[in-house]
Formats: sequence, structure tokens, C-alpha cells
Amino acid sequence: MVSAYRSIVTTPSPLADAEPPAGCALCPRLAQFREPLRTEHPDWWNAPVPAFGDAMAWLAVVGLAPGKHGANRTGRPFTGDYAGDLLFATLARYGLSEGEYAASADDGLRLRGAVILNAVKCLPPENKPTPEEIRTCRPFLEAQLAQLSRVRVVIALGQIAHQSAVKAMGGKLPKARFAHLAEHTMPDGRVLIDSYHCSRYNQNTGRLTPAMFDAVFARAVTLKP
Repeated sequence: MVSAYRSIVTTPSPLADAEPPAGCALCPRLAQFREPLRTEHPDWWNAPVPAFGDAMAWLAVVGLAPGKHGANRTGRPFTGDYAGDLLFATLARYGLSEGEYAASADDGLRLRGAVILNAVKCLPPENKPTPEEIRTCRPFLEAQLAQLSRVRVVIALGQIAHQSAVKAMGGKLPKARFAHLAEHTMPDGRVLIDSYHCSRYNQNTGRLTPAMFDAVFARAVTLKP
């Protein structure tokens, strides 16, 4: 069987040489989880989801992992799910994208000055990667942040993204505790800003409002080099 990812047209990763292979099996549980999805949904991406955005970005947004009906389906981070609606609308409001987001990887949307990464590249069951899976995937995040030499500000969406970003940038978690709008200067001088994840659950429960999310990006823009 030809893997579904081969038939999906998506925007090439700006960090292609730091991406896992499409058949990555470093996390056996995640590799096993995607196999029945490739049979059930052969027109989905169903593979590690690559970074999306501007290789010359000053801002990096780090998410948790692909959503089943979002990035795992479309092959582009946050594309096609509820969380992406708020994220891409906010990026557009701050001039960090061009084109119109239409929840599809072929909608022509481009990011300007921003790039989206994930702490975990593959879809985890129930959106919950294990600590070992997070550790196993971290070298990809480390390599991509290292390549993004112009990135000065990193926004972490949720606690897992926060923890992975801190470790990937050489920071210490006891000194960098997660909290919405918390700000941390990493050893390399980059600034990490925390946000609650823009998930459907957080938005529907009011834990994260559009105004709260906007405040994170407003702060990031003030730190633009």
C-alpha cells in the first residue's frame, strides 16, 4: 500500500533537513496508531507533520502535537481544526501571514516572520503523548530552533510545549514555570512567552479567551528585533 502522505499536496517545510522521515518509527505507539488511520483514511496525511512558515522568521510558535482531524489530516500544523481558527486569525491580525486561511493545506496561506513547530510531530492517542514520546521527539524541535537563527521570540502553546521549548533552548524548568503570559529569557537570549493552548476545550470553557490569546501576540510583537 502506498502511504497516504504521498498523495497530499502541502507547503514544503522550511526546515526539511530537520524533519523526521514520513515513516518515522522512533515512537512505536505513535507509529502503530497511525497505521489503521492510513487504511481508514487513505486521503489523509497520516505521517509526522512538518513545520510551516518562514525560514527567516523572528517568531516561532510551538504547539503540542497534530490533531486527528487537523494537521494529521491536512499535513499542516493547526490546519483544519478549531484551534487553528483562532491561531491563524491572530497571526493575520498582527501581519504575520498573507493570503486567506481556508482550513486547507492548499489554501495558499503563507506566514511572514513566523513559523509554527510542534513539540511532538505525530498524532498521539487522545491528544496525550507520553513523557518518553515527548523526549524522543525533542531533538527535532532542538534542531529546528537551532536552524531558525533569526527567531528571537518563542510562544509556547500549553505546558507540554513550554517544557519542550525550555529544554530545547537549554533552559531549566524550575526557573521557568508555565503560566499564561509568563515570560522567560533563555540562555541564548531568546524570549519564551507562555500561552494556554488554543484548543477547543480551553476556548469553550473560557480558560482562554480571544483577548487573552491576543495579549500574548501583542507582547511578542513588542519584542520583535
